[in-house]
Amino acid sequence: MEHYNMDLTLKVWKQNNSKTKGRFETYEVKGISSEMSFLEMFDVLNERLISEDKDPIAFDHDCREGICGMCSMYVNGRAHGPWEKNTVCQLHMRAFKSGETIVVEPWRSAAFPVIKDLVVDRDAFDRIIQAGGYISVNTGNAVDANTLPIEKYRADESFFAASCIGCGACVAACPNGSAMLFVSAKVSQLALLPQGEPERKTRVLNMVAQMDKEGFGNCSNVYACEAECPKGVSVANIARMNREYLSAGLSDEASI
Repeated sequence: MEHYNMDLTLKVWKQNNSKTKGRFETYEVKGISSEMSFLEMFDVLNERLISEDKDPIAFDHDCREGICGMCSMYVNGRAHGPWEKNTVCQLHMRAFKSGETIVVEPWRSAAFPVIKDLVVDRDAFDRIIQAGGYISVNTGNAVDANTLPIEKYRADESFFAASCIGCGACVAACPNGSAMLFVSAKVSQLALLPQGEPERKTRVLNMVAQMDKEGFGNCSNVYACEAECPKGVSVANIARMNREYLSAGLSDEASI
């Protein structure tokens, strides 16, 4: 693939914290390699800003391998940028043209308050997972665990659900700010396996209750969550979670 350099204009959201008013600031970046990742381009810009005694752009990152989900931001109005099934750290500058203006914003959700600039607080996701509790089943060592009979399609569906990296793109893409895709993926990955059976009913009830408590919106089947998910997590998990929730609720009523 041909390598080339480009000059770009960036309009980046700057905000000190969730209590202050934010604004767009414009930056000119020159000589950016087409083979740089989007975050590497930010690194170059921040090095320049620091050398000029200016405030660098705050953005979240960790693995830079599309695994951790921390590099969450809108790029030109799309969660994680123009490439499908892709995180920002995997987005390369060859996706843009020299002379282009790129607009970069943080997630917009009441449940994800801005910490600084492009960094948002996604602790709500952690609290939802914590509400799901633990798995009490003891499978012993690896040999014992491998003796549990699990249909291949269930194992595959569980692994697909577990591929969710908790980046929050589903919430950012949803017009209602719903976290249903994320929560349903975390519910599904355990509901499909025998290891998740003991706490199956309490898990879905507690996680949905915590989701509502965090202030996420309702799902209205827009499917934008699946379209923007960098791992392609299916909305079929939402249907599964709804069935799990209904079944758990009916069982609770029957036991009263």
